Amino acid sequence: MLNLNFKKMVTKKTLSEAESLELWRVSLENTEKQPQIATLMSELGYGTETIAEGKTLLTQTRTVYDFNKTEDDETTEASQAFKVKKAALVTLYKDHRKKAKVIFRKDVVAQQRLGIDDYFPTAYVKQLEMIKKFYQVAGEDAEVQAKLLRLKITADDIAAGNALVGGVETARAEYLREKGESQDATKSKDAAMAEMEDWMYEFYAVARIALEDNPQLLEALGKGVKS
Repeated sequence: MLNLNFKKMVTKKTLSEAESLELWRVSLENTEKQPQIATLMSELGYGTETIAEGKTLLTQTRTVYDFNKTEDDETTEASQAFKVKKAALVTLYKDHRKKAKVIFRKDVVAQQRLGIDDYFPTAYVKQLEMIKKFYQVAGEDAEVQAKLLRLKITADDIAAGNALVGGVETARAEYLREKGESQDATKSKDAAMAEMEDWMYEFYAVARIALEDNPQLLEALGKGVKS
């Protein structure tokens, strides 16, 4: 009779996914290479073909796992790129905003047109809308540009602000795309790991039975044996 508590022993939650994959690889490989284990396991239905099926499933699981890691790395990179560009834009804008508020402190209409008559929000979308409005108006209004020159905000500065806005929007879209792909890859990886874990659960349960008279052979499968 199979030990109902064995699954808890096999799927130790202290093992990382990478450690589980390596444990499974060692177990299957050594089942093939250790003649005594191969013979005993074959007698209980885990012969060459069955072990080959397990190894194929493991290869597929490893591929899905590695793909998920790649997607996670790409998401991290895209997130960092977005944060860097956004920080550069906000820094530039706040400097220009501060100067513009001085220049137009007595011109309420200009303040409203440039969007500097209100507090700077914390939410990303509201921030970007405020920044876009400032550089769009400044870029299209020659009179505003002339007044901004007083505190050395040039047409090139305004163009740089508009360019940064576009760069931030592109970087955020890229980040959200990578994030979605990463989440999808994680679902696939979780499903693959669960399927492999289930396959190995039965494998180890059968191994306990097959090697009952030779418990030390479990060491070759990566399973510790209490002395």
